[in-house]
Amino acid sequence: MIVWILFLAAVVFFLALDLGVFNRTPHIISMKEASMWTGVWVTLSFIFSGVIYWLYTTDHIPNPLALEPHVAAVKYITGYLIELSLSIDNIFVIAIIFSSFRIPQKYQHRILFWGILGAIVFRGLMIYFGVILINKFSWMTYLFGAFLIFTAAKMLFKKENDEHFDPKHSFSYRLLHKIIPITSHHDKEHFFVRIKDKLHATPLFVALVVIEVMDVLFALDSVPAILAITSDPFIVFSSNIFAILGLRSMYFFLANMLEKFSYLEYSLVAILTFVGVKMLIHDYVQFPEWVSLGFIALSLTVGILVSMNQSKKQTPTGI
Repeated sequence: MIVWILFLAAVVFFLALDLGVFNRTPHIISMKEASMWTGVWVTLSFIFSGVIYWLYTTDHIPNPLALEPHVAAVKYITGYLIELSLSIDNIFVIAIIFSSFRIPQKYQHRILFWGILGAIVFRGLMIYFGVILINKFSWMTYLFGAFLIFTAAKMLFKKENDEHFDPKHSFSYRLLHKIIPITSHHDKEHFFVRIKDKLHATPLFVALVVIEVMDVLFALDSVPAILAITSDPFIVFSSNIFAILGLRSMYFFLANMLEKFSYLEYSLVAILTFVGVKMLIHDYVQFPEWVSLGFIALSLTVGILVSMNQSKKQTPTGI
């Protein structure tokens, strides 16, 4: 239990340091700053695999699946890469939401900060109940596997007009509008403003709510995907949290380059299909841990390289 408390305390410390020190004053996140923080979070995430290795060589944390230390570390890295890759779609949607509600760039970080706090809570609950379901009902593994393959097929064969998402037509926006008046007026970084002595939600708060709801929907894919790798609660939760913590800086790093990585969508389809099939055949075929990690890393690498190659071909050259 002490490990869980220390881990959550470290997460709270990093977030407090982020908002209270490094981003105390709202400002536009530059490409240089975003790339630096993306590198920091990715580095910390991989370093934590060493912590996982050490924890599973000791009795500091429960090991219900009796995982070997090196196996636990590989499962953590694999889960982290899955969550990181599935975050790409989340970044696309966040960009659309910010654009739709005309959120100034210097206030976007504040929204993502509070969005991460909500995501940690919701992901934690979904992981908790997901682990319980898999451990209590073995057939849930097949259900999750089939759902992931269905999601992959839906991504592969989706129609072009399915990609046009309008946040103002979403269920969360319409429900929020019934609960509290919404204004299009921005009042710096405030989430609420008083107009004629009546409290109104600003576009910043509306964007936050829509992002939170969308994150829950994305978690319906990502949580079953990582449960295909392991049902160890700490590995699932920690890999998820590190991917979420790095999502903000990755958004600002990739926001202006999303079109250049269009072929990553096929990498996500391949990854979801792989983990879905793995869940369906787990009683008959057991893959070595390096196979899962290798397939996911290869899928992401191929998607990035093909996207970059196609982007170069489409870029007009000067005379």
